[in-house]
Amino acid sequence: MNADERAKLVRTRVLDDQSKLSWFKGRDVVTDAEILRGLRNYKSQQLRAGALTRGRLSGLRFQIDDFELLAGRILENDRSNEEKEEAVAFLETLPPAGGQSGHCALYWEELFEIGLGGLIDKVSALGKNSEGERVDAYHSFIDALEGVRTMIANACEPVEEALPSATPERTVELEKILDSCRRIEKKPPRNFRDAIQLVWFMIIGTMIGDGVGFICPGMLDRHFARFIEDGEAFENEVLEILEAYYFLINDFTPAGGAYAIMVGGVDENGRNLTNKLSFLCLEALRRTNLVYPTVGVCWHEETPDALTDLAIDLISKGYSTPAFFGDSTIRKGLVKYGTPEKEACDYQNSTCVEITPYGSSNVWVASPYFSLCGILMDVMGTMVDGGYIIKTYDDFVSAYFAKLADEIAKAAELQNQWREKRRLNNRNPLQSVMTRDCVERGRDIDDGGARYNWVECSFVGLANLVDSLKVVKEEVFESRNFSLNELKSLLDANFAENENIRMRFLNAHSKYGLDDSEVDDEVSRFVAFVTAECAKHKMLPDDSHFIPGTFCWVKHQVLGAQCGATPDGRQATRPFADGAGPAQGREKLGPTAAINSVTSWDHSPLIGGSAFNMKFDSSVFNSPESNEKLKQLILVFLRQGGFETQINVLKHGILKEAKANPEEYRDLVVRIGGYTDYFTKLSPDMQDEVMLRTEYTEL
Repeated sequence: MNADERAKLVRTRVLDDQSKLSWFKGRDVVTDAEILRGLRNYKSQQLRAGALTRGRLSGLRFQIDDFELLAGRILENDRSNEEKEEAVAFLETLPPAGGQSGHCALYWEELFEIGLGGLIDKVSALGKNSEGERVDAYHSFIDALEGVRTMIANACEPVEEALPSATPERTVELEKILDSCRRIEKKPPRNFRDAIQLVWFMIIGTMIGDGVGFICPGMLDRHFARFIEDGEAFENEVLEILEAYYFLINDFTPAGGAYAIMVGGVDENGRNLTNKLSFLCLEALRRTNLVYPTVGVCWHEETPDALTDLAIDLISKGYSTPAFFGDSTIRKGLVKYGTPEKEACDYQNSTCVEITPYGSSNVWVASPYFSLCGILMDVMGTMVDGGYIIKTYDDFVSAYFAKLADEIAKAAELQNQWREKRRLNNRNPLQSVMTRDCVERGRDIDDGGARYNWVECSFVGLANLVDSLKVVKEEVFESRNFSLNELKSLLDANFAENENIRMRFLNAHSKYGLDDSEVDDEVSRFVAFVTAECAKHKMLPDDSHFIPGTFCWVKHQVLGAQCGATPDGRQATRPFADGAGPAQGREKLGPTAAINSVTSWDHSPLIGGSAFNMKFDSSVFNSPESNEKLKQLILVFLRQGGFETQINVLKHGILKEAKANPEEYRDLVVRIGGYTDYFTKLSPDMQDEVMLRTEYTEL
């Protein structure tokens, strides 16, 4: 069987399976309840966590079909509703952990050097020379690692069972899988196959064993470079292994989530790190062509044209998963927040566009989301209801900023409360072992063991805010067409019987995305304010940063649905703009003007994530010249300081067809607000939001 036939068969099975997935595969409430009931006499929370992780992983069972090239596809337990309900009732009596975990890349280098066995030996030695709570921490770390070893042994069972009935060709494949798994139970990986197999087990082991989400491999080409070999045979084998890995990701992660891989970038001395794996990570998207993983190109001036061109080629053919990240902008931001230069070059989008340092992060992302226009409407309501007299536009903006500052302060305080609650009620021993500097400190990641512990918040509806402020300035304070009271009444009525006024607000005032410095300067003013305001707050456990972003996931639709009409002409409940880009349908001067607006301000402080979407009709891409034009557009964005851009290239009208006939388009993938999803799996409101985005018909 050739690679194309194999990929087609596995892809069909994965699509069928993925539609039935729940969050998260392999997590079994009945198993959790059984284990935790047996741990009630444990006085140490840390020891309970280690035993829980070990028990969860030891109980996992796996399956393999006739076409898979890697082990590790989970076979879920079949539980009755009665069993589940009883287990949930028990689990709800336990103190909630709260807060967040995951959203990071684990640290691979030590595991690749000494293997699981060596890591257990190291932790054991440290435990023998420790005292106090550190003893329990090391004990729990060993429990978690032993759980991984048992899990890998369990994954070998279906492989062994398949051998007696396998064809000679399949026998060779199964023996390679089995040999690799037996190797990595104790020893370091020898080659790329061993390494990717070990990384897969560690990722699902952490997510299931510790109960965390969104663990990714990081810059795969950088951290797997030691396994590169010469020759076409190596490249062909790695491509098939990467495809198998991508299929496993999709079988494990349901639609609506995220799973990211990055390639490219530079080392601590600014030297380009692109290698064979950079290209293969992108090329593996061709035959898999599913929602995961997103592959982000960390672009810089020394990025080879060939890598950029490969990503552009995929995008032009409708693959939505490649994205471009501004490497120099992100490194600048990380250094600004105290990350040393030698570490700022190595990061992960965790897992949409939020940036976290590689292998050393206990960073919380999107914590919380702020509705910028929701706050604006609250301020207007307070002014009107309180009878406040606001004489100037600057006074109006100052009042808005005061309210926003108050919301930021309350959010930071709440995050610290959750941090303390998580410290008291939770531990993640396996994630800790794989995160610098938990092992050296003898402290769990939930107990302050990680090197980086900042919190990233996100501001949603940026374009709607600045467009609204433009209308308020001109209609209320300059032309005096409306008082604040009259404007608020108009908005409260959702422009009822005043469509002509709504259209004037929408079309007669300049908008963000039209390369208008007056509007764009409001964005700069806003970003400077929230950056300074967030910097006033320090996060537990070590006075870490509170860092802004404009990442929105699906929150631009969710928060928009909760907000009334806004002065920019947006009607009640309609979605806000996603990320850092203009609001839907407002880029009337084309992509170049939109890029100039979006890059008119400094993106580097927004390490919490910032995405810029572009959407093109597929008919545009009919020649090599059109690909080159798209490439130049993207490079202008990146060179002017853009954080991240992602692009949908779709046949005109296909989204409308897909909405009407979802079964015929179940694998249609689109970019949303920093992440990728199946169009037909989106809510109707999110489908409408994607359809509303400006579709460029020329470059």
